[in-house]
Amino acid sequence: MHQTYIIYSAGTDTYYVGSTSVGVEKRLERHNEGWSRSTKFGRPWVIKYIKSFDTKSEALKWENHIKRQKSRVYIEELINSEENEHKE
Repeated sequence: MHQTYIIYSAGTDTYYVGSTSVGVEKRLERHNEGWSRSTKFGRPWVIKYIKSFDTKSEALKWENHIKRQKSRVYIEELINSEENEHKE
């Protein structure tokens, strides 16, 4: 199982888009421990969106698609969409 995810930092009011094969909860733990330079300064991060894929290739393709949009509105629409597997 591979997943594309979006996490949010209230401190910096930013979203981060990534993908993982270790599970989003485990990956979030690493982000909040400061393992990633990209997210080190936004801690704490919270999960806002998850979409699962059968292959790593599909997850990366979806991650790159989201990033290419360069749109906060698009990200927030995904978060509020029916396809979001993360329910708050």
